[in-house]
Amino acid sequence: MVSRVGPLVGRILAFGMTLATTLVCPLAAQDSVPPPAPQNPSPMVEHTRAHERIEPRELPGVHRTFDGPLGKPVDVFVPDRTRHPDALHLVIYFHGSPFIPDYAVSQLKGDYIVAVVSLAPGSSVYDRTFSDPAVYDSLLARVAREAGAAVGTSNAPAAFRTVTLVGFSAGHGAIRAILRDSSHFAHVDAVLLLDGLHTGYLPGGTVLAAGGKLDAKPLEPFVQFARAAMRGEKRFLITHSEIFPGTFASTTETTDYLVELLGLHRKPVLRWGPHGMQQLSEARAGRLLILGFAGNSAPDHVDQLQGMPAFLRMLLAL
Repeated sequence: MVSRVGPLVGRILAFGMTLATTLVCPLAAQDSVPPPAPQNPSPMVEHTRAHERIEPRELPGVHRTFDGPLGKPVDVFVPDRTRHPDALHLVIYFHGSPFIPDYAVSQLKGDYIVAVVSLAPGSSVYDRTFSDPAVYDSLLARVAREAGAAVGTSNAPAAFRTVTLVGFSAGHGAIRAILRDSSHFAHVDAVLLLDGLHTGYLPGGTVLAAGGKLDAKPLEPFVQFARAAMRGEKRFLITHSEIFPGTFASTTETTDYLVELLGLHRKPVLRWGPHGMQQLSEARAGRLLILGFAGNSAPDHVDQLQGMPAFLRMLLAL
């Protein structure tokens, strides 16, 4: 069941979007010049697209919660259909409340579980936290114990056949940090980025139209993962809106960078996406897929998250 977002929800989403994908911007050289805002929230309001929302509901399964990175709760959801603790498929979702990722995993066939990690606004918080490889190792170990207790008949930790990382908005910062570690890069099977591939401008805050360029260094782990996906070694799906934050690079600009660097071609398309989304472009090579969607308002950003059930299935089918 889906619903349409109303005016009040739209205002709440607009506020949330201003917090969702911040990067740390350097202070101006002169004290008289204020630092750029973390993000210029989109002033756009539109009523053309449906912006359908998945209605929250009780999902059959087991929830277990523990204190994870930065002392924040990590929610582990094991759907009822999951039966084999020695061969689970793990999805780790970064940034946001559990229902949508829980629902997305509950719709998959097979022994899937999901762990939801939400730290704070801003990709830099996720990046700094997971820059220590031990944080991710500890997260995996604890999820394995909780999943084993939920599925198995003993307290033995669960074993994971595959690991898929999903980042919405600022959550991409955690995935970026995880992939920088070569051993973690090797064991991650798939990545889904939902309107969350960002970087800064060089010089800081100087947009491309004003002579700036993208800071390519934060994008390097994703470039390497994209190359592996093109070779068929990984699965990588990126979705993006047309939102222009202004103080850091948009997801359109970063995916344009990837497309050009990897020698790909954006194919213009016009088709419906999940929940009333309108797809405008596609770039594909091997198991790498980049999908561009219409919209530069706050609800368009949240549409990307609401589409996670469809996008996750699409990723795993690559």
